[in-house]
Amino acid sequence: MVMKDTISNKLREAFKPESLEVVDESHLHEGHAGHRPSGETHFRVYIVSAAFKGKSRVDRHRMINSALAAELSGSVHALAIHAQAPGEGGT
Repeated sequence: MVMKDTISNKLREAFKPESLEVVDESHLHEGHAGHRPSGETHFRVYIVSAAFKGKSRVDRHRMINSALAAELSGSVHALAIHAQAPGEGGT
């Protein structure tokens, strides 16, 4: 299984999102810290879930980082997070 799928599956299981998009941006970081030729090191997540209602941006990031702890301590070098509750605007 590729890392993008692993991240997607874990976030779906943890947060039951209304929408979820996981983008592998590793190719944009060639030559930067943490980049590997095989890729799968830098990701961006767009997620909308009721689990984030009433939570601060920091709390939302902590929730996601906790759900992906194994990946973040392993092969994933960077994760950009755009987490919203349903009905919130902007990214």
